[in-house]
Amino acid sequence: MTGEQLLQHAVGARDHAVAPFSQFKVGAALLTTSGKLYTGCNIENATYGLTVCAERVALWKALSEGERSFTRMAVASDSEPPAAPCGACRQLLWEFCGDLEILVGNASGVKESHRLAGLFPRPFDRRSL
Repeated sequence: MTGEQLLQHAVGARDHAVAPFSQFKVGAALLTTSGKLYTGCNIENATYGLTVCAERVALWKALSEGERSFTRMAVASDSEPPAAPCGACRQLLWEFCGDLEILVGNASGVKESHRLAGLFPRPFDRRSL
Protein backbone atom coordinates (compact mmCIF):
# COMPACT_ATOMS: atom_id res chain seq x y z
CA MET A 1 0.00 0.00 0.00
CA THR A 2 1.38 3.39 -0.93
CA GLY A 3 1.70 6.20 1.58
CA GLU A 4 -0.99 8.17 -0.22
CA GLN A 5 -3.39 5.22 -0.03
CA LEU A 6 -2.67 4.78 3.66
CA LEU A 7 -3.28 8.48 4.24
CA GLN A 8 -6.62 8.28 2.42
CA HIS A 9 -7.71 5.59 4.89
CA ALA A 10 -6.73 7.96 7.72
CA VAL A 11 -8.73 10.76 6.06
CA GLY A 12 -11.72 8.43 5.88
CA ALA A 13 -11.34 7.46 9.55
CA ARG A 14 -11.27 11.17 10.43
CA ASP A 15 -14.86 11.40 9.20
CA HIS A 16 -15.92 9.27 12.18
CA ALA A 17 -14.20 11.43 14.81
CA VAL A 18 -16.26 12.55 17.79
CA ALA A 19 -14.90 16.01 18.62
CA PRO A 20 -17.82 18.13 19.86
CA PHE A 21 -15.64 20.30 22.11
CA SER A 22 -12.45 21.00 20.17
CA GLN A 23 -13.82 20.45 16.65
CA PHE A 24 -10.30 19.07 15.96
CA LYS A 25 -10.89 15.82 14.09
CA VAL A 26 -8.07 13.35 13.52
CA GLY A 27 -7.95 10.01 11.74
CA ALA A 28 -5.24 7.37 11.79
CA ALA A 29 -4.47 4.28 9.75
CA LEU A 30 -2.01 1.66 10.97
CA LEU A 31 -0.55 -0.91 8.57
CA THR A 32 0.72 -4.29 9.76
CA THR A 33 3.62 -6.16 8.21
CA SER A 34 1.10 -8.70 6.90
CA GLY A 35 -0.79 -5.94 5.06
CA LYS A 36 -3.79 -5.62 7.39
CA LEU A 37 -5.12 -2.15 8.05
CA TYR A 38 -6.54 -0.75 11.29
CA THR A 39 -8.07 2.71 11.48
CA GLY A 40 -9.02 4.96 14.36
CA CYS A 41 -10.41 8.40 15.07
CA ASN A 42 -10.21 10.67 18.09
CA ILE A 43 -13.09 10.44 20.55
CA GLU A 44 -13.64 13.29 23.00
CA ASN A 45 -15.78 13.54 26.10
CA ALA A 46 -16.74 16.29 28.49
CA THR A 47 -13.94 15.56 30.97
CA TYR A 48 -11.24 15.88 28.27
CA GLY A 49 -8.98 13.63 30.38
CA LEU A 50 -10.74 10.54 29.05
CA THR A 51 -10.43 11.65 25.43
CA VAL A 52 -8.65 9.10 23.21
CA CYS A 53 -6.50 9.98 20.21
CA ALA A 54 -6.97 8.43 16.78
CA GLU A 55 -3.52 6.84 16.86
CA ARG A 56 -4.25 4.98 20.10
CA VAL A 57 -7.66 3.80 18.85
CA ALA A 58 -6.04 2.29 15.73
CA LEU A 59 -3.22 0.74 17.80
CA TRP A 60 -5.56 -0.76 20.39
CA LYS A 61 -7.82 -2.19 17.70
CA ALA A 62 -4.84 -3.89 16.07
CA LEU A 63 -3.41 -5.17 19.36
CA SER A 64 -6.80 -6.47 20.47
CA GLU A 65 -6.98 -8.50 17.24
CA GLY A 66 -3.59 -10.10 17.95
CA GLU A 67 -1.40 -7.97 15.68
CA ARG A 68 2.13 -7.35 16.91
CA SER A 69 4.15 -6.20 13.89
CA PHE A 70 3.64 -2.85 12.15
CA THR A 71 5.25 -0.96 9.29
CA ARG A 72 3.74 2.52 9.12
CA MET A 73 0.99 4.81 10.31
CA ALA A 74 -0.72 7.73 8.61
CA VAL A 75 -2.30 10.55 10.62
CA ALA A 76 -4.77 12.95 9.01
CA SER A 77 -5.89 16.34 10.32
CA ASP A 78 -6.84 19.66 8.77
CA SER A 79 -4.20 21.69 10.59
CA GLU A 80 -1.19 23.42 9.03
CA PRO A 81 1.29 22.04 9.55
CA PRO A 82 -0.42 18.64 9.86
CA ALA A 83 -0.63 17.28 13.38
CA ALA A 84 1.90 14.66 14.42
CA PRO A 85 1.09 12.16 17.19
CA CYS A 86 0.99 13.62 20.70
CA GLY A 87 3.47 12.56 23.38
CA ALA A 88 1.23 9.87 24.86
CA CYS A 89 0.69 8.35 21.42
CA ARG A 90 4.40 8.51 20.64
CA GLN A 91 5.11 6.59 23.85
CA LEU A 92 2.63 3.83 23.08
CA LEU A 93 3.60 3.63 19.40
CA TRP A 94 7.24 3.28 20.42
CA GLU A 95 6.51 0.49 22.89
CA PHE A 96 4.29 -1.52 20.54
CA CYS A 97 5.55 -0.56 17.07
CA GLY A 98 9.18 0.48 17.43
CA ASP A 99 10.69 2.90 14.92
CA LEU A 100 7.53 3.11 12.83
CA GLU A 101 7.23 5.33 9.76
CA ILE A 102 4.73 8.13 10.49
CA LEU A 103 3.06 9.96 7.60
CA VAL A 104 1.16 13.15 8.40
CA GLY A 105 -1.12 14.98 6.05
CA ASN A 106 -4.68 15.83 5.10
CA ALA A 107 -7.16 15.26 2.30
CA SER A 108 -4.81 16.91 -0.20
CA GLY A 109 -2.02 14.42 0.49
CA VAL A 110 1.00 13.45 2.55
CA LYS A 111 2.84 16.51 3.83
CA GLU A 112 5.59 14.91 5.92
CA SER A 113 7.18 11.53 6.56
CA HIS A 114 9.02 10.82 9.81
CA ARG A 115 10.55 7.89 11.62
CA LEU A 116 9.16 7.63 15.13
CA ALA A 117 12.71 7.82 16.51
CA GLY A 118 12.98 11.30 15.00
CA LEU A 119 9.73 12.43 16.64
CA PHE A 120 10.56 10.68 19.92
CA PRO A 121 14.37 10.76 20.21
CA ARG A 122 14.83 9.50 23.77
CA PRO A 123 11.92 7.20 24.62
CA PHE A 124 11.21 5.61 27.96
CA ASP A 125 11.08 1.88 27.31
CA ARG A 126 12.19 -1.43 28.84
CA ARG A 127 15.82 -0.30 28.58
CA SER A 128 14.94 2.43 31.09
CA LEU A 129 13.65 0.02 33.72
